[in-house]
Amino acid sequence: MYDLSKVVVTSSPHIKADDDTRSLMLDVLLALLPALVVAVYTFGPRALVLTVISMVACAVFETIYNKLVRRPNTVGDLSCLVTGVLIAFNVPVAASWWLVVFGALFAIIVVKMLFGGIGRNFMNPALGARAFMLASWAGMMTTWTAPHANLPLIGTVNVTDAISTATPLAEMKNGVLPSASLTELLLGQTGGVIGETSALALIVGGLYLLWRKVIKINIPAAYILTVAVITFLFPMGDVSRVDWMLSQVLSGGLMLGAIFMATDYVTSPVTVRGQIIFGIGCGLLTVFIRYFGDLPEGVSYSILIMNTLVWALDKATHRRKFGYALDKKKEAQ
Repeated sequence: MYDLSKVVVTSSPHIKADDDTRSLMLDVLLALLPALVVAVYTFGPRALVLTVISMVACAVFETIYNKLVRRPNTVGDLSCLVTGVLIAFNVPVAASWWLVVFGALFAIIVVKMLFGGIGRNFMNPALGARAFMLASWAGMMTTWTAPHANLPLIGTVNVTDAISTATPLAEMKNGVLPSASLTELLLGQTGGVIGETSALALIVGGLYLLWRKVIKINIPAAYILTVAVITFLFPMGDVSRVDWMLSQVLSGGLMLGAIFMATDYVTSPVTVRGQIIFGIGCGLLTVFIRYFGDLPEGVSYSILIMNTLVWALDKATHRRKFGYALDKKKEAQ
């Protein structure tokens, strides 16, 4: 006979797993490493310096906030470091160091901690920071650097040092294929923000996350395939459909956004159908902004817009409980 007086009753969940937030965030950091290596090779050590500054700033701001509100320090879960890397990945390498600090301040304090910390923010902190930086310092956020330019490690970058160049998406905005080849787009030898240029490095990181079961294929596949199908069916200008589609998929922040930011646990749907709809919505908005918006890129804003609709997607696509009547009026009839 069992002594029921010793049974401890607790609330759900009751499933135990070895994974925790720290291990998941560590996997994401490892998955971002190939893109960082390519960025340092392409843009020089300044890319690494900005990334480190952003990570440190995020950790400092989260620590300060926790001390001010007298909460346990949550830096140990490593989520703030992931945010720091993604903020750096979303700025041009010619940006000043203080820009990523302000981005970290907005991401950690405003988007994340003021809403209750990890698990409670309604939008991706790094993307919120990107939108904030782009609205506040548009000139600095749109100064692109040619690959292998000789840039100072920390100091202000002059226009002559930056060797300003057009990004592939800016060229395609005029209905022509980019001057960079598909191989260069795949390997990251083009202008752009620090972490978006090498589609191959980002795909390698995404495959690692899939292998580790940190993310599911639903959102990235739905997102990328939607962009691919629409751009193939509706190319701009008299160009090859296949080349246009591949250039659109491999350019800009599509891979970075689809793999590392649209899949954020907190700001993406939990249901399979909701995730697929979320990815399709991101893809539709991305192409719409790229084709008809003033900006050549639409990944950030498309994900942010869909972040605000996650609650509705989860509500509309959740499984119906067994024996639960959704409409009592119909049941009465």
